[in-house]
Amino acid sequence: MSFDYNRVLIIGATSDDGKALAERVVVSDIPLVISGRRKENLEEFIRQHGNAEVTSKSFDVTKLDEVRNTWRLEKDPAFLAENPEIDCIFVNSGIQRLFNFSKPETVELNIFDQELVTNYTVPVHLTKAFLPHLQAQKKSTALAFTTSQMAIVPMLRCPNDDASKGDLQRFILALRTRLEEGPGHVKVLEIYPPAVQTELHDPKNQPDLKNGHLIGMPLKGFIDEG
Repeated sequence: MSFDYNRVLIIGATSDDGKALAERVVVSDIPLVISGRRKENLEEFIRQHGNAEVTSKSFDVTKLDEVRNTWRLEKDPAFLAENPEIDCIFVNSGIQRLFNFSKPETVELNIFDQELVTNYTVPVHLTKAFLPHLQAQKKSTALAFTTSQMAIVPMLRCPNDDASKGDLQRFILALRTRLEEGPGHVKVLEIYPPAVQTELHDPKNQPDLKNGHLIGMPLKGFIDEG
C-alpha cells in the first residue's frame, strides 16, 4: 500500500474486507485506528497485530443513535484530541439482506430500515462528523467509502442493498464535486468492489443461499489487486 497519510481510521474493520484492509495498513507500518460493532474482534485484532500504533473504538454501526452518540465530535472532541493525526478515513461498514416484495408478508421492515441506515444514513452522518477535522488540515486528506457494483447492476434478491449503495454512490459524487471547491484538501474516494467472498453471503445473513460463502472472488485476491 502506497499512500502518504499519517494515521488511518477504518470504520467497519471487524471482518472481511475491512479487516483485510486493516491488516494491509498494519504491515505497511501506517498507524491505525480500527472501529466496528464487535468489540471482541477489535480486541483480537490488536492481540494479533497490536502495538503502540494500533488502537480501537467500538460502536454499533447498525444503530443510528449510537453512531450519533459515539461520533459527536464537535461536543466531545476527546477522540480526535487523542488521534489528531488521523488524515485518512475509510467508511467500510455495510450489510446485505434478502427481500422478496412479491411475498410482502415475508418482508420485515425493521430489518429493511436497519440495512438502509447502515448502508447509507450512517456514512452520511460520519461524513458530517469528520469533515471539519479533515478540512482543517493543511495537507491532503482522504475520505473513502466502500460501495458496490450493485449500485449500477442490481441484484433482484437484494433490492434494498442495490438502492442504498446507489444512493451512497450519488452522495459521493456530489460530495466530491463540492469539496473540490474547498475548504481544505479532502480527496473523496470510492472503493467499488465486485462480488467478494465475505460474510455478506454466509448462512447467518442469507440462509437461503447454497454455498453463499463461495460467491465472488476470494477476499485475498481482491485486497491484493486493490
